[in-house]
Amino acid sequence: MKRLLTILLVAFSSLVAFAQEADEQEQIVKSVFFGGGSWYIDAEQVQEIKDFLAEHPNIESYTIAIVSHTDNIGGKEYNQWLSERRSQSVAQQLIMMDIPADIITIESQGQNNPLYDNDTWNGRLGNRRVDIFLLPLVM
Repeated sequence: MKRLLTILLVAFSSLVAFAQEADEQEQIVKSVFFGGGSWYIDAEQVQEIKDFLAEHPNIESYTIAIVSHTDNIGGKEYNQWLSERRSQSVAQQLIMMDIPADIITIESQGQNNPLYDNDTWNGRLGNRRVDIFLLPLVM
């Protein structure tokens, strides 16, 4: 019985790892970066978003997940508020680019789950961002 459980656990672990790898390959990501305390998207980044979307002409075959982040400078509540402003700013930009609002989801992380080290200048710069994920719809 113990051997069977071990085999099942190994098989399940392999399946989970395979599913995670497949998800990572299918996710298409574009990051929009912000200055400290800002939710303003400059003209250069607007153009980058347009170019990114142009690479994926069948946008209706995706769900767009907007996930925003901040560095850890400032209080937790302020960073959550800032993260929400950044999410809304990117969502509004997408809607102005004729992306249907009903395919956009928003998740504002605030200072939680930093991708980069907030103890460094470059790390904080990298955490001041919104990631735009294009997730293929399962047919």
